[in-house]
Amino acid sequence: MGSISNVIEKPHAVCIPYPAQGHVNPMMKLAKLLLSRGFHITFVNTEYNHRRLLKALGSAALDGVPDFQFKTIPDGLPPSDEEGTQDIPSLCKSTMTNCLRPFSELLSSLNRSSKVPPVSCIVSDGVMSFTLDAAEEIGVPEVLFWTTSACGFMGYLHYKELVRREIIPLKDESYLTNGYLDTPIDWIPGMPNIRLKDLPSFVRTLSAEDFLVKFALRETERASKAYAIVVNTFENLEGQVLKAMERILPPVYAIGPLSLFSQQLTKSPLADLGSSLWKEDESCLNWLDSRRKPGAVVYVNFGSITVMTNEQLVEFAWGLASTDYDFLWIIRPDLVKGETAVLPEEFLKEVEDRGKLANWCPQEKVLAHPSVGGFLTHSGWNSTIESISAGVPMLCWPYFAEQQTNCRYACAEWGIGMEIEGEVKREEVRRLILELMEGEKGKEMKMTATSWKERAVDATMPGGDSSGVLEEFVRMLQEPISGSA
Repeated sequence: MGSISNVIEKPHAVCIPYPAQGHVNPMMKLAKLLLSRGFHITFVNTEYNHRRLLKALGSAALDGVPDFQFKTIPDGLPPSDEEGTQDIPSLCKSTMTNCLRPFSELLSSLNRSSKVPPVSCIVSDGVMSFTLDAAEEIGVPEVLFWTTSACGFMGYLHYKELVRREIIPLKDESYLTNGYLDTPIDWIPGMPNIRLKDLPSFVRTLSAEDFLVKFALRETERASKAYAIVVNTFENLEGQVLKAMERILPPVYAIGPLSLFSQQLTKSPLADLGSSLWKEDESCLNWLDSRRKPGAVVYVNFGSITVMTNEQLVEFAWGLASTDYDFLWIIRPDLVKGETAVLPEEFLKEVEDRGKLANWCPQEKVLAHPSVGGFLTHSGWNSTIESISAGVPMLCWPYFAEQQTNCRYACAEWGIGMEIEGEVKREEVRRLILELMEGEKGKEMKMTATSWKERAVDATMPGGDSSGVLEEFVRMLQEPISGSA
């Protein structure tokens, strides 16, 4: 009977990410931290993404971790055999309207099971707020995990005010190019020196009915219904924004960088529990080992959602080639919109001794490799905070959502980035890479990035700000269990 009692008393967190790679990764890291602190975990993927996970990692990599199980729900979209990120607006609309019922049914089945403890809390992605209704149905607290930066989240939180002040939607298409996007937005608490164009990219809409703006308004408004909010950041990096958020939201827990916390979980099989939806090419690390000069490789990865034209791809290619620096370039199969990425034969021949191309890679290990000296990035939050954690300065080409906000902070506030502005031109790519890797500005950025790395590491060590917040967060989630015991 003792073993049954232990099962009942163990807290059970149901973790459900938004079904895209950049959301699944940090949720898995947070889930593993809770697992390491005595929680039973049910990790909920969509059926589509779980098939991708099985294909990328193999079933053996997903089995055999005590107190950890995967479950799935349908995403409500038509079946797809393609392997890649689904259309984001369609996915947002479908999860919002179709996922509550199957998620509620899953919770009921978990609570009927004698093999797992009763569900004691839900940890949901911030843009999957339909889960709040399911949590209310079964009477458990729900935490919303916003996988954006704190500054990006704060930008979304003020969409309502942008609409009220009639700053958005834009009056017509000319407002995209006539300097209107440079309008200072100096009234968002904790976010000085921000322009309209630095806010999450959905502000660039011409329509009052824009779905992604309405979706952001809905999800941020519902955030106030959560038991608590989690963000993957640390006090030293975004303290000003975090303080402002605390005045308008439920308790906010800054638990980051999650990548550094995750590296502390060296106990196998916990450390090997992966979340990549693409198969990672480990040969990238062997190739980096073969580079003899420290800090002389440019790492290029535009993340899991960014798409570009083949013309932009070619401009980046020749910009990289003309620097004479070695580079590791991750080119997803779906990186070029609507077609296969095609690089010129002359380019491939010119860089065959100093360029490595791959479909996907273990990014945290790549950024931590001593050969890597700079990161050409889309400024997604996972990539940005992983780069900060590794002390690697960035060349930023933001594409979508709050990447514009992250880029602005990296360049103007944190001193660790430079932006590729306007159209992608090979000459400008070359100039900025040379500045990043060997110029005075690049040297200064490297020193600043090293300093931020030290602060990030300190935050996640015992006694550090994030470490203390994590323990407080764990105690908060355990309270419902101890209170009912």
